[in-house]
Amino acid sequence: MARDEQLKERWDLLVDKLSNQFADGDVLDLDAIIYLIGIQELGQLHRKFKKDEKVNLMHISICRLLEPYGYYEFDYFDEQGWPHYKVKEALPSLKAGEQSVLMKEAIVNYFLEAEFIK
Repeated sequence: MARDEQLKERWDLLVDKLSNQFADGDVLDLDAIIYLIGIQELGQLHRKFKKDEKVNLMHISICRLLEPYGYYEFDYFDEQGWPHYKVKEALPSLKAGEQSVLMKEAIVNYFLEAEFIK
């Protein structure tokens, strides 16, 4: 199976599984999944977040997702338990479609590593 086909198959499986678990079957988009990963990485699962905190959750998620690609490195947890990352390498200039594919690949790898999907 071609790499792109395998990614699409795994992505569709992941979206379906997460949508059923967290959105009562409504289809979660890429941003919603990034947000969920941010909550998971923060570890504060049962609380409400303010608008600026939601943006920070997405940032945490993106840093964590792109860490294996060498773009970010975990630095420390602050006094509220929020993880902080430092930039190791600037992200390349990517077109919107290329960004989407990179993020989907990183998300699929994240959930494969966590054994949420196979």
